[in-house]
Amino acid sequence: MIADNTPVIIGVGQHSERVQQAGYETLSYADLGGRALAAAIADTGADGDVASAIDTLAAIRAFEMSRPDRQPPFGASDNVPRSFAKRVGADPERAILSTTGGQYNQHLVGEFASDIAAGKSDCAAIVGSEAISTFLALAAKGEKPDWSEEVGGQLEDRGFGNDGLMELGLFAHGATGAIPLYALAENARRAKIGKNLDEYRREIGELFAPFTKVAASNPHAAAPKERTAEELATITERNRIVAEPYARMTVARDQVNQAAAIVLASAGKARELGVPEDQWVHIHAVSSATELELSQRPDLSANPASIASVEAALERAGRNMTEMQFLDFYSCFAIPVFNQCEHFGIAHDDPRGLTLTGGLPFFGGAGNNYSAHAICEAVERVRSNRGAYALVGANGGWMSKYATGIYSAEPADWSANDRFEKLPMATNAVPRGEGPFDSATVESYTINHSKAGSDAIWLGRNANGERVSGNADLSDEATAKAFLGGQPFGAKLAVTQDKRRRNIGRVV
Repeated sequence: MIADNTPVIIGVGQHSERVQQAGYETLSYADLGGRALAAAIADTGADGDVASAIDTLAAIRAFEMSRPDRQPPFGASDNVPRSFAKRVGADPERAILSTTGGQYNQHLVGEFASDIAAGKSDCAAIVGSEAISTFLALAAKGEKPDWSEEVGGQLEDRGFGNDGLMELGLFAHGATGAIPLYALAENARRAKIGKNLDEYRREIGELFAPFTKVAASNPHAAAPKERTAEELATITERNRIVAEPYARMTVARDQVNQAAAIVLASAGKARELGVPEDQWVHIHAVSSATELELSQRPDLSANPASIASVEAALERAGRNMTEMQFLDFYSCFAIPVFNQCEHFGIAHDDPRGLTLTGGLPFFGGAGNNYSAHAICEAVERVRSNRGAYALVGANGGWMSKYATGIYSAEPADWSANDRFEKLPMATNAVPRGEGPFDSATVESYTINHSKAGSDAIWLGRNANGERVSGNADLSDEATAKAFLGGQPFGAKLAVTQDKRRRNIGRVV
């Protein structure tokens, strides 16, 4: 007999639409999320009123509201979780707006499961959505619908959660978003394994080609087309370099209209609602970890917090990686997947596959909510394969935060309420240089390419061994040769400061 306070996932739902496909409705993010939540409630197969039973509902923060300097272009709800709730007739006691980070939906599964085990909640839901593709399509036509809503009511706003993400030194030199920041880590890995740019792009293509096959068969995928490794690695006008070493097709695709929802309940509440036990999926472990800031990491290519999170979840579940029949490693870029594969000895063509959705470049990077889609897929897989286990790794920031979940239809014992763990942050941060310096040794770099030109950004060490950043002077012949040739690693730079106080490096 499964104890009444055992947390279980009782329903999952996804909803999506693609611009100009048959039946396209130009849904707002709130409407998309409401559709996903309705699908999750229907998925429970309950006899009772699940919507009315939801006492806690968390909304995953959409991209358009993930930074304090951004305003939703078409307006927004004053209470996003309650906007989702009202679309299914729910009125939760607690409404929560999450922090920023792609790991947070996975984190919330652990948090809500722990609350249920402690008797603080009976039924909780997690909902997230993005309508970026629709926004871009409407804006291109000059249309501006009103997506604002006044809902009111209790709201627990957990804030932006951008601590550790706003690295002003890197931002000042042009590394202002995910693509260049991940590229700095990716090139550090390339230097470590000794591959040139073409070889490395081929490795990324070989990693991601199987992902495209999964996306091609996923009805919710934003880019459902199978591609070869060669297609992904070959630079063309359409598959241009966005930041070295990344070709456009191999980075997360944020132009999506996708939503996903997860409903959890205590076993006692699930029985009361008449949810069939063959719909229950058990949460065997959830662990979350926070990494040092990118410029503080001893190894720029590594992400030990993510490895620690996965290892902690496996240990608490009493399983090992070979027992995970289903895997979804967060794949906004290649390096988070490479890190897991290398640590656990998983081949890129492992027959289990490394994604359940098709991955962020091909299924779509639904803002902070991608991993909710992966969890939905994991739930479906283990329901259909009784006794199997699924592992979902969720990533946030620039490999800054990670949360891991392990799921199965096999029961999990929550009597000690010790299956949700938050790990401590590492203490071995590399000191950062403060103030001007006159020389540096390059550890990694990237080159941003845009219509306005190319900007080379580097990370390295100054004469005191402190981590410093800057731009490379591509007007200097020797510097351009090193950086544009893809091999500036270990180069010695003479550094000056320009009028904007940027550090400008030239090869000596």
